[in-house]
Amino acid sequence: MFKKVVWGLITLMVSAAVTAGSVMSAERKLVGIDGSSTVYPITEAVAEEFQKATKGAIKVTVGISGTGGGFKKFCRGETDISDASRPILAKEIEICKQNGIEYIELPVAYDGLAVIVNPKNTWVTSLTTADLKKMWEPAAQGKIKKWNQIRPEWPNSPLNLFGPGADSGTFDYFTEAIMGKSKSSRGDFTASEDDNVLVQGIAGDKNALGYFGLAYYEENKGKLKVVPILNPANKAIIPSLQTVKDGTYSPLSRPLFIYVSKKSVSKPEVKEFVDYYLKNVEKLSKQVKYVPLPANAYMLAKERFAKMKTGSMFGGEEKVGLKIEDLLKMEEKKK
Repeated sequence: MFKKVVWGLITLMVSAAVTAGSVMSAERKLVGIDGSSTVYPITEAVAEEFQKATKGAIKVTVGISGTGGGFKKFCRGETDISDASRPILAKEIEICKQNGIEYIELPVAYDGLAVIVNPKNTWVTSLTTADLKKMWEPAAQGKIKKWNQIRPEWPNSPLNLFGPGADSGTFDYFTEAIMGKSKSSRGDFTASEDDNVLVQGIAGDKNALGYFGLAYYEENKGKLKVVPILNPANKAIIPSLQTVKDGTYSPLSRPLFIYVSKKSVSKPEVKEFVDYYLKNVEKLSKQVKYVPLPANAYMLAKERFAKMKTGSMFGGEEKVGLKIEDLLKMEEKKK
């Protein structure tokens, strides 16, 4: 009898604990984000500060499945916000439409794509876009395997390439800028959606070359070497906060975005988070080594969100050499 009473009490206590846990989880609000590994450091910085400001009442989760992977989830209605290092494409717009997902497109910062080699590489002092095309174009697959095939004065050593995977917006932007066509690339290279994997690969291989967002180079510059790229004015330019902002680092500079589900904005926690994001991203993007947009671009982005203006400014196409403030100004004139 005693055992039965004790067992009954234990059961009641466990049941009460489970119920309390369920109530607590129900009370804790959640904002779900996924997408670009390039935008991740900015969104993660905002999320950390926001969670401190709300004293943990709202939890923000941030994934890094790549821009394309993030849009897949977002257009299925699985996330509230999608981080993107390129504009939403026509096929993604169509999937969102089929699933009844309306979205607000908000530019949040600028980024430059850094081309990186190992610090022991003494022969590369600069690269042209033609050099990069020769290395990365689809026709190079299985054929261009050594450095001296790019320039004869370079060593007869393996050319080991590292780059983002096909779900990455960085991959899309690089291929559009260098090959003139998004996703047009050789496939025989070490690919990863995680930029930290690329950093480690290049840092450990004298014959490596790769590309990823400038912020990841800035974080790891002690073990990597950045390569100046010849711009359209035939000047070898190193990517930096200044050269990305003033447009001289071309064509490998680009704007970064978050896409917010209109349906999710009806949840107070999502609206609160996005308002906080737009208010603080200028300061926080600087802290994590990205280039803030001009003040007027943030002002117009805030207006876009306040008015719940849905759709994309880009018509479902990749854009190279884009100045986001010019597009926002054009939109402002249409009012």
